[in-house]
Amino acid sequence: MLGILFNDKECKELDYVLRKELDEMLLDLSDSRLDGDIKQAITRRYKIIFRMYARIASPKELSRYALNARSYR
Repeated sequence: MLGILFNDKECKELDYVLRKELDEMLLDLSDSRLDGDIKQAITRRYKIIFRMYARIASPKELSRYALNARSYR
């Protein structure tokens, strides 16, 4: 296990980057042109990024992405 200390500005930046990454993956998952294997790979990555985001996000913010994650399993 690794630990990292962030100051407030760095924490906000990490929050922003993770949210944007989750949004992009949700957009990709809704693309009908992608086949099942690609969507599976995106879903696996989504779960990892979601767990990272869960460590810094409030429950209200997290619920937005948790609900969407369930619909793509």
